[in-house]
Amino acid sequence: MSEQHIASAFDRDLEAVQAHIMKMGGLVEAAITGAARSLETRDEELAQQVRQGDKAIDALEDLINEETARVIALRAPTAGDLRLVLSVLKVSANLERIGDYAKNIAKRTTILVEANQVGGSTAALRRMAREVERMLRDALDAYIQRDAELARDVIDRDQEVDQMYNGLFRELLTFMAEDPRNITACMHLHFIAKNIERMGDHVTAIAEQVIYLVTGERPTEARPKADNTSQSL
Repeated sequence: MSEQHIASAFDRDLEAVQAHIMKMGGLVEAAITGAARSLETRDEELAQQVRQGDKAIDALEDLINEETARVIALRAPTAGDLRLVLSVLKVSANLERIGDYAKNIAKRTTILVEANQVGGSTAALRRMAREVERMLRDALDAYIQRDAELARDVIDRDQEVDQMYNGLFRELLTFMAEDPRNITACMHLHFIAKNIERMGDHVTAIAEQVIYLVTGERPTEARPKADNTSQSL
């Protein structure tokens, strides 16, 4: 009975921590959407909300770290249980970084409000952000459902984000070459595009963590990447 009691207590603790993960994931998804929409519509108020909302994301990461440490100290999990507990820390850390990138995008929105629109760049950035948000939602679903196949699908889709980034990067270079007055705005827009591309990398890291959690092994093949912008510099 004692061992059963300990096991059930561990399960309850873990469910509570993973509930925090899902809440954190929901806030990060909203931050991605809000940051992209604020840029496209030049909505400074929404951008400010995204920046303020990052505090709640950071607070949840702190809470998850504290509760995870408590679970390790009190329950002393081993083998698969320990792997599960440690995965919580890695997932929350990646979510926190994605939230930071959303906040950074919102900061740039306030700078770009007075700048001229540069082609269809903001719409392209919105499409990139929407794809990353969908990837994140699927990665979190894969985490909760322990679905390694869905996680692998998320990893493969990161190439699409990289390709979007490459296309936008080349487009921004063209706008800068055609009219030097576009340079400042294009530099900010490139910074935003790179932030979204990095979000995709962190979502991929969450998906890789799911595969490790399910199989006990990390993906052996190199992560597919399609960011070739360094060849354009």
